[in-house]
Amino acid sequence: MPITTLDIPPLETVVFSQTKRAKRISISIAPFKPVRVAFPRRVSFKKAHKYLIENIDWAKKNLDYVKKAEQEHRTTTGNKPKMPKAKAKQLLTTRLRELAEKHRFEYNKVFIKNQKTRWGSCSERNNINLNINLASLTEELTDYVLLHELLHTKIKNHSKEYWAQLDKYVGGSAKNLDKRLKKYRLV
Repeated sequence: MPITTLDIPPLETVVFSQTKRAKRISISIAPFKPVRVAFPRRVSFKKAHKYLIENIDWAKKNLDYVKKAEQEHRTTTGNKPKMPKAKAKQLLTTRLRELAEKHRFEYNKVFIKNQKTRWGSCSERNNINLNINLASLTEELTDYVLLHELLHTKIKNHSKEYWAQLDKYVGGSAKNLDKRLKKYRLV
């Protein structure tokens, strides 16, 4: 499908992508990626460009928010490069085992994946999936995700009881850590 890249102040680089998957014109802004305008085949580039210009204030506002989150991410992670996969897997599995032993959690298997939308998950069989990019976060946020998933081995929902228990394990407000983590959500 045709892709056009333009520099459009104040948004910097904008990628226009005409795709059969698009049902309507949409603007997406994601961390560490250029602004993207996706539009269906039946829509002309001119119309997609006009749509962006009509919504440029919205796009600029959201781009500023994302840029601020990117900067905070660079600051909190020390702008460190991605860790080699083998080292990241070892670090995450070792830390998960340490926290499980310390807090007496039991899990079945652990899988380390390069996920796009989740930092972690826990299956009905207590298999834990972790995003390899957790190794690039601060220790506090990494431990939060690990404890979040470990607690799901005992409580399979996000009830008030769940959050109260998680507060005990993380030594403070789990919801505040969750809000901080959302700034680094992978898109």
